[in-house]
Amino acid sequence: MRKMATLGFKAILCSGIIGILAVVVAVGLSFGLPGMVRPLPTAFGVLSLGGMALLWRDIRWRVKGENRAVGSLLSQYLAVKLVGWLGKRQRAKLETDTQDIRRAQEETLLKRLQKNANTLYGKQYDFASIKDCEAFRQRHPVTGYEHYRALVQRVAAGETAVLTPERPLILAMTSGTSGQSSMLLSTKDTNTEFFLQGVCVCLEAMQRAFPATVSLQRTLKFFYTPTLRHSEAGIPIGPNSSTPASSRHMLHLLTTPEPAFRVPSERDALYCHLLFALKDRSLGTLESNFASTVFYAFRALQERWDELLTDIELGRVDPNLKLEPEIRSALEKLMAPDPGRASELRAAHGEGGFEGIALRAWPQLNLVLAVDSGSNQIYGEMLRQHYCRGVPFYSPFYAATEGLIGVNLWPEQERRQYLLCPRAMFCEFLPEASLDEETPHTLLMDQVREGHNYELVITNASGLFRYRLGDILKVVGFHNQCPVVEFQYRRGQMLSVRGEKVSEALFLGALKNAVSQWQGAKLVDYCCAESGILGESSGGGQPQYHVFLELKGVRNLTEEQRYKLDQSLQEASAVYKSFRLKGSIGPMRVQLVSEGAFQEVKGHMMAYSNTSPNTFKMHRVIRRKEYADFLLGKTIS
Repeated sequence: MRKMATLGFKAILCSGIIGILAVVVAVGLSFGLPGMVRPLPTAFGVLSLGGMALLWRDIRWRVKGENRAVGSLLSQYLAVKLVGWLGKRQRAKLETDTQDIRRAQEETLLKRLQKNANTLYGKQYDFASIKDCEAFRQRHPVTGYEHYRALVQRVAAGETAVLTPERPLILAMTSGTSGQSSMLLSTKDTNTEFFLQGVCVCLEAMQRAFPATVSLQRTLKFFYTPTLRHSEAGIPIGPNSSTPASSRHMLHLLTTPEPAFRVPSERDALYCHLLFALKDRSLGTLESNFASTVFYAFRALQERWDELLTDIELGRVDPNLKLEPEIRSALEKLMAPDPGRASELRAAHGEGGFEGIALRAWPQLNLVLAVDSGSNQIYGEMLRQHYCRGVPFYSPFYAATEGLIGVNLWPEQERRQYLLCPRAMFCEFLPEASLDEETPHTLLMDQVREGHNYELVITNASGLFRYRLGDILKVVGFHNQCPVVEFQYRRGQMLSVRGEKVSEALFLGALKNAVSQWQGAKLVDYCCAESGILGESSGGGQPQYHVFLELKGVRNLTEEQRYKLDQSLQEASAVYKSFRLKGSIGPMRVQLVSEGAFQEVKGHMMAYSNTSPNTFKMHRVIRRKEYADFLLGKTIS
């Protein structure tokens, strides 16, 4: 799935909160504090004090847990109220827009073109003279990244008004699941749209579906400080998802203290995330961009459980962590011996091991907020079945480095479906059957049909025009006139050695069917490689798929069990079956890898693609021989 990232929304949100807090403080100062020139009338003062008392009572009933500073509680309370109000306003606007989708989309497009009319690119295509979407589609070609590569480099070098009139906030790197990472512009407009049309709308839907989330509890958010580099012009280059730096004014709402975000090692930073979260019995939410991050955090929790509990009991930070002295000192000042909490956690583990540990460790946990669809589907399923049994999940956004695309208005629904946001991007759709045509014809939002698959083509706020996103979506219905979609697959993540085109969704379905027939086996992670990239390691013969699996519960598979996967895919894909029967595609090679192999290969993938842990998605089809060779070296069966 594309990145359902939170971008920098908490940093944006904070400016609004600070403004409200300033008003509250100003009102508080007017209650007769020293130095006041004009005391308020007694009656107004009494009413104001009464109002503050009611406000405090409203805050107190939402509080769960202890040791919360008044300022932190007030800040969180105002944030919830502010976003709730904005969410209702934005939801009403969204409902209006979905009732006249052509008007909303055309206004969005013309706004983009007008703003960029005086850029180098806007002049090249004479955006100023375009008056409707048909004229735009006739004048401007459908594009891919190569169309923009040189222009982005000019922006990176410091040239202004090339693609957008303003300097980008960051040169954002894509996650690279479909090949090498691309560098795109990310602007203030992208962030503003994400906050108003995405964050506010989804938090309103979340609070409506899960009322307990309005309580004033801390969140464990798994995110890390990325390593940024800078272009020749000094523009930051890196991920455009939310970071500790962009969320600095909101860090007091998280269980992780600020010094821990300065730990450069992801492994050691994760330990700190877990340590301080386990100290907080009243934790309310687990949050991350992707369910994969949450899953591997629980794997680390399981592996380091004893050390974590020892640290809580003794009031220390594991001496084996490689921390800078000042960071260690700051963290250890926040630790105090808590044998009672350590004992409570040991008892929670004793009741059922790590199955369902989330709710026993944090009895007031309300929600896991993370993407659990697309390539993250298996992680979401494993979390629900094992570590997070009984905890609701919400996958709020369909978004990408290119910006916000859709919102999930149905948090309690098991199938992850997203309403396309009419004001976020101008959207066009390429029918799946025409993807390989040289000049394919696009459809608009009001022209797509339910049950059909399309590649999304977008015009965004950051200098991309009629840009092929590479995501294949299925239209599963409509909300008023607006399409509701399910993510299907990425074009670059498709298996095809003879033109059979097996998508990620199709392969995963076959894999899950096969695993269900392997007694005692549970799927942990997987990826595939086409034999062509393996060279001599493939064993020669007809082209075939190499499948690397990490399983729980089994250490070996019989040849008959391995064949079940090939058989399942043949049942799911008539085209694959025909090639197999003709002998044009050889039998699948299924290889089990050691525990932790996918965590290790993740490090190699991130290093190559310059991806942050905050935005990484596992490559389900690997295109580099180095990755396949690494996994071959980790094969145990």
